[in-house]
Amino acid sequence: MKIALMDSGIGLLAAAAAVRRLRPDADLVLSSDPDGMPWGPRTSEDVTAHALDVARAAAAHRPDALIVACNTASVHALPALRAELEPTLPVIGTVPAIKPSVAGGGPVAIWATPATTGSPYQRGLIREFAGSVAVTEVPCPGLADAVQNADETAIDLAIAAAAARTPRDVRAVVLGCTHYELVAERIRAAVRQPGLPPVALHGSAGAVAAQALRRIGAEPAPSAEPSAGLAVILSGRPADLPEAALAYAEGRLLGAVSPAR
Repeated sequence: MKIALMDSGIGLLAAAAAVRRLRPDADLVLSSDPDGMPWGPRTSEDVTAHALDVARAAAAHRPDALIVACNTASVHALPALRAELEPTLPVIGTVPAIKPSVAGGGPVAIWATPATTGSPYQRGLIREFAGSVAVTEVPCPGLADAVQNADETAIDLAIAAAAARTPRDVRAVVLGCTHYELVAERIRAAVRQPGLPPVALHGSAGAVAAQALRRIGAEPAPSAEPSAGLAVILSGRPADLPEAALAYAEGRLLGAVSPAR
């Protein structure tokens, strides 16, 4: 079994680690675009062009499924990716976990990039799933870039700024950018209020990993013998895991496997 994941940068680590936990015997292909980052400020057409290049590089490794582990690419490029690659290669997109976040009644905050915050796409998901639950959209300028670069000071500053824009009574926070899942516990600590239970965080990594297995008819087998390979592609070039990836537990989990190019 071989699962490919794509993103602009290292935000794909969370979903890749989720796949690794469900199926430690799966080979992984990680395709990203450090030369083209960030994708957020690009036009929809430009994001689609970059996403197609990254997806084609991954598809050349003949995976069984491709996870688009990027909210921006899922918003803008998913139809084009599916039109080109399916049905030969199943393509699984990433959607902010708004539906499960409102199950507890809220209030809910959605942390996302400035480009996604207030977008018709995100507003449509809120209308579709939130119902009467109060939802606050919280832009997080600089957080994805800080996570990408493993810049500890910048991460702390960006999280603190976003936490200050988050209502004190929220009971759940949706992590609307895959990069944010790599610093989830730091976000949880920043939004916790004295005397109140910890805030529930809702990411997408586990759901997209499980959906990828479903699409190819595979069952989770977390106790399977680890015999996985790891191929890393950076803007079309075979490479090793970026050094910044090893700053996160998810990257270290993947880095424990010998690269297989």
